Amino acid sequence: MIDFSFKGSQRYYIQSALNIDEESKREQETLSLNKINDSFKKIIVVKGDIIPWHDENGVLYIGIRQFLLDENAMDL
Repeated sequence: MIDFSFKGSQRYYIQSALNIDEESKREQETLSLNKINDSFKKIIVVKGDIIPWHDENGVLYIGIRQFLLDENAMDL
């Protein structure tokens, strides 16, 4: 299930995941996001602390702590 978030006029698609340690888990978590054909930002928030990164489809992966505490996290 994908959650939605709005910040001003900007829309974000947000997926939460316990972890994405295995490729099969990452594919499972991104499946619904990759089916969306628009240009709004897609984000997967994971439980652990990770260095934020983007995959080949532009999906942002970020840790929950940074996502919640960094007011600019959704704009990375």
